[in-house]
Amino acid sequence: MKKPLIGLTLDHEVAKTYSKYPWYAIRENYFFAIEKAGGVCIALPHSQDKINYYSELIDGLVITGGNFDIDPKIFGAKFRHNTVNIKKNRTDFELQLTNKILKLNKPVLGICGGEQLINVLYKGTLIQHIPDEIIKPLEHEQTNPRHEPGHEVTINKNSFLYNIILKDRIKVNSAHHQAVKILGKGLQINATSPDGVVEGIEDPTKKFCLGIQWHPEFFIQEYDLLIFKKFINSC
Repeated sequence: MKKPLIGLTLDHEVAKTYSKYPWYAIRENYFFAIEKAGGVCIALPHSQDKINYYSELIDGLVITGGNFDIDPKIFGAKFRHNTVNIKKNRTDFELQLTNKILKLNKPVLGICGGEQLINVLYKGTLIQHIPDEIIKPLEHEQTNPRHEPGHEVTINKNSFLYNIILKDRIKVNSAHHQAVKILGKGLQINATSPDGVVEGIEDPTKKFCLGIQWHPEFFIQEYDLLIFKKFINSC
């Protein structure tokens, strides 16, 4: 039986650490998670002229997290918080590719910044810096290791996500300073944290269009693997 081919988006860095020249980056556990769930992976460079080719080639798309933020101008913000770090080429590529994949009704899983990108694609907005906009926020950029839980989230029982994990409360890791503000048109919220931050979104009209704010590729609980298995099965 042919295994689904899953495209993974890459982060882009210019820091002269791994190389003295610009380089792409992705954690290996993204690949491990897809393979453990039954898929095979291909990393996608930010080649906008290859979007049509990529969208036909892959069976599903994972929009990964990364060390960057979406340019607030894209969702109509009149100011840019001083913590915001943009990567224009990556964002432009991911918006165009995700839009193409969803038009083909192929599965999309957005992780951390990937959830935020889905929301912006659907004409939603973002909180640019949680500590400045949420009263008494949780520690959404946890100081303990990412393979450990950071806080709890509540799952909406009337959601696609709940049908995957069959739990209304789970513990997740947390590595973000931004979040969904105004929900994109046609999306539904499927998870929230105790301080009210949106932790998950979905498009109920699609085969699989799910955004989650945590990083399930670390497999800190069994529910994380269930998400990847459902994604692969949908592909």
